[in-house]
Amino acid sequence: MPSAPPAADRVYTHVKQAVLDRRYEGGTLLTEGELAEAVGVSRTPVREALLKLEMEGLLKLYPKKGALVIAVSAQEIADVVETRLLVEEFAVRKAVPAPARLVQRLEELLDEQRGHADEGDLAAVAAADRCFHAEIVRNAGNEILSRLYDQMRDRQLRMGVAVMEAHPDRVAKNIAEHAEILDALRTGDTESAAQCVQRHISRVKVLVRGADR
Repeated sequence: MPSAPPAADRVYTHVKQAVLDRRYEGGTLLTEGELAEAVGVSRTPVREALLKLEMEGLLKLYPKKGALVIAVSAQEIADVVETRLLVEEFAVRKAVPAPARLVQRLEELLDEQRGHADEGDLAAVAAADRCFHAEIVRNAGNEILSRLYDQMRDRQLRMGVAVMEAHPDRVAKNIAEHAEILDALRTGDTESAAQCVQRHISRVKVLVRGADR
């Protein structure tokens, strides 16, 4: 029988997942006592987990008060969108002509998104959405670029859930836009694929500002 993960790891996983799927929204103050009770551990592993999450930029610790969940700033959104455009436009151009294994994997991820959307599981939709884009980036075969992209994972997931909560109609629209990217890859249309990616990613910044539907 496998042993249970260390207490600090359990707290880390609990808090991080709650921050990413916005059960703990930006501005929420978390106390060691509440987290210890929620996970069923002592306060020592809670402190260890919170320190790790602070290093990752998700929390800000205040001695004797607790940990504040850091909200996603407008500058952070702009930085993520700009970086994604640079990386993903390059990757999707390099993906043409798309190998059969990439097309098959993107089809599977698109089906996953549809299934999670039907269930109303926004966190799972966001995760499958992010995997769709990451698969195209990985296909470029540039390990440094892939690691850079992976560093944005947490920010992408938080933004994805925030957008879908504020604009529920974007769930279906995101899936449709992914289908357009996939169709362009299937037909080998490099310019169309790059334009689809550019439009799709650029909407994130607009949507988070609340100026688009």
